[in-house]
Parts: sequence; structure tokens; C-alpha cells
Amino acid sequence: MKKIAENLKKRGFDVEIFQTKEEAKDKLIMEVGTGKKVGIGGSMTIKELNVYEELKQKGNDVIWHWMAEAHLVGGVLKEAMTSDVYLTSSNALIENGSLLNIDGNGNRVAAMICGPKKVIMVCGKNKITSTYSEALNRIKTIACPKNAKRLKRDTPCAHTERCNDCSSPDRMCMVTSLIEMKPPLMEYKIYLVDEEMGY
Repeated sequence: MKKIAENLKKRGFDVEIFQTKEEAKDKLIMEVGTGKKVGIGGSMTIKELNVYEELKQKGNDVIWHWMAEAHLVGGVLKEAMTSDVYLTSSNALIENGSLLNIDGNGNRVAAMICGPKKVIMVCGKNKITSTYSEALNRIKTIACPKNAKRLKRDTPCAHTERCNDCSSPDRMCMVTSLIEMKPPLMEYKIYLVDEEMGY
């Protein structure tokens, strides 16, 4: 945990380590503050923190497509990218300090790179990998199959629990991004949590 934190800092990210998700949640709520436009990416990690209602109660305008009616999702995805603060996680953190992600619509990875004024990324220890190959394998054998099952997608990975590089109409793996340094136009905080969180 300390090693990857040091490597993330060398790449320009502001990093904090938390022992529990509750500690991370308390810091996140405090850091967001009040009266902000807060976007949330599709993230089981952020869902596990249960911050949506609490942030709203503090007077923030919280934009999350998971909470929107189906016909409004497209607009909500774009609106979240113009947030003061964007909350997300990463599919995999590589020990050298790079961030690897696979996305469906591309909104989450786009918001990680450019758009919001500030990104707060929360990652459990289960997201940490040693190499790029290990990170990609983690996404394709853990994150993608679990998300496919959660969303009831009829993809090969939902049945075989590993990527088959499919052309299924329900395919979710459309965009892959590797962030090697902090994008220059935004503030970037990464919370490392010494517990397993999300997929």
C-alpha cells in the first residue's frame, strides 16, 4: 500500500491511505463539503460508501446515472462530466502508479481524464496489481464478469467468468484507458483503503 502510494505521488496524484472504508467515507464527505455539483461514475466502490444521500443532505447537487430514470441516463452521463467533484474508482491500480480501466459508454474513463474540476478516486486493496498484464487480467476475470452478472448482461463473461473478446450486443468492454500521469487540468485525489471494496 505504501509503495503504490509513493509511486502514485511521483506521477502527480495526491494520495491518502485509510485503514477502513468508514474513515475514507468521513474524509470524502468532509472534502466535498457543501454546495458542490458532484458527479458519480458507475462504481460499486462508491456505492459501498453510501455517500449519495449524505452528500445531497449537505446541499450538494449529486448527479449519478444509477439514480436516474432510463430515458434521462444519456444526459446525466454528460452532466456528471462537468462536475466540481467527480467520485469514482479504478478497475486496477498498477504498482508503478498507473491506472487501468475498461468502460462501456466511456463516460467514466473520460471523466477521469478531463472534464470535472476535481476527481476523488477511492480504491480498495483488492484493486492493486503488480503489472499491466496482471491488471488487465484482473479486470477481465473479476471486474467485467461480476459487472455483467450484476447488470444481467447476456455476455460470454457472465457465464464463463472470463473475457472472451466477444461481439455480443450486450458487451460492456468498449473503451480501455491507461492513465500514466495525473491529467494536468484537474485536481486529483486517490484514497487507498486497506480493505476490499467493489470489483
